[in-house]
Amino acid sequence: MPRVTLNGANFEYSLKGPENAPLVILLHGGRGFGDHRSDFAAFQGLSSDHRVLGFDFRGHGLSSSTKPYTFKQLVDDIEAFRQHFAGTERAIVAGGSFGGYLAQQYAITYPEKVSHLILRGTAPSHHHEEEAIATFKARLYRAPNASLAMLEKVFSKFEDDEEFRLIMFALGPLYVEEYNADAALRKNRNTVFRAETHNDLYSEGEKYFDYRNDLVSVKAKTLVIVGSEDWICPPTQSRSIAERIPKARLVVVPGANHSVQAEKNDVFIGEVRKLLAA
Repeated sequence: MPRVTLNGANFEYSLKGPENAPLVILLHGGRGFGDHRSDFAAFQGLSSDHRVLGFDFRGHGLSSSTKPYTFKQLVDDIEAFRQHFAGTERAIVAGGSFGGYLAQQYAITYPEKVSHLILRGTAPSHHHEEEAIATFKARLYRAPNASLAMLEKVFSKFEDDEEFRLIMFALGPLYVEEYNADAALRKNRNTVFRAETHNDLYSEGEKYFDYRNDLVSVKAKTLVIVGSEDWICPPTQSRSIAERIPKARLVVVPGANHSVQAEKNDVFIGEVRKLLAA
């Protein structure tokens, strides 16, 4: 995959679509362990008439471990990507989970730079953690190798990369409605886990994000989409976002969990196309 240097960091990215088509910037989930591959695959249905761009955040995936790891720095990196690939043109921004937090902050910080905003399985504030813990307790039977103490580390700090990897594998069955242990093992082994990145992004200054009072300033046409069974960012969180962004449309997809873009890809891309055609 190609690489580009922006804001002093080296980024791994993928780009597909007609050169002069509208740019879609994908923002992946996973603080410290996500990368752009899953979202980039899920959005291929748009690449015939859009330029689809996915990249690994600094400190994630195959991008460089270049500090600082802060929400502000990651949002500044998004703007650098928009300028590099779209120049003065606005971009379509799509973020899921942690990437959805960044997408909201970007749309609040740069309201004139976003034409359309797609928020998938995300939340407007750190308060979603309280609801996630309650859902976890109710569904613990799905993940017999997980514990509440493990989940609390997900929302705070890990001891090292290996603990990070093991805990996320144990929690895996909660994230999808149709769990395949062999596929989950392959994905876990093929994922880069960086406890330092995760821990910095859950430090005192980063953990307590809250966009609820600022979402009214978002100017982009917005789709908020979530799986009905999403456990970590439940539909109530998406509803809270949609109620605050002017004219946002909320779609709850039955039978999907946190990765609705992959689990129900046809439905997901169909709803995204409705937004882009508006």
